[in-house]
Amino acid sequence: MNIVQPIRKKSDLKRVERILKKQGLRDSLIFLIGTNCGLRISDILNLNVGSVRNRDYINIIEKKTGKYKRFPINSKLKPLLDKFTLDRSADEPLFLSCFNNRMERTQCYRIVRDTCREAGLEYKIGTHTLRKTFGYHHYKKFKDVALLQKIFNHSSSQITLRYIGIEQEEIDESYNNFIL
Repeated sequence: MNIVQPIRKKSDLKRVERILKKQGLRDSLIFLIGTNCGLRISDILNLNVGSVRNRDYINIIEKKTGKYKRFPINSKLKPLLDKFTLDRSADEPLFLSCFNNRMERTQCYRIVRDTCREAGLEYKIGTHTLRKTFGYHHYKKFKDVALLQKIFNHSSSQITLRYIGIEQEEIDESYNNFIL
């Protein structure tokens, strides 16, 4: 199966962030919101300036599920969002294309894919990589699959673990560490 992967190594994550920072604040913020909030790309692209400017929380209705979601804007994102939204209209899309339209998913896919390739990442990358990266590192830090399941609105913990690539990783690790 050819499923997109999370970025597992923090050094790879930092390398991608450095490359995106050079490309500009817009591309960097798309990536950082995805990896720090765990939103689907459709929900990231649906944000307007007024959704994030001078706010401590983001409130959305998830496009895929129709469910309400509220989460805090962390200390890494807050100053970047404040800078990015300065002197912009509240009802304007947060992320604009070069034609001043709301950015589309395909453009984000190309940005993520090309930047990850430039960073030397050889595995399958896509826009879901951002959400999966959030989930992977959240799980590694807190080891709380029930909380992550709730954040992702998944119906079971097995779905959550499989989604972030933990299930296969743990199977591989058990094989590698089992020697008779």
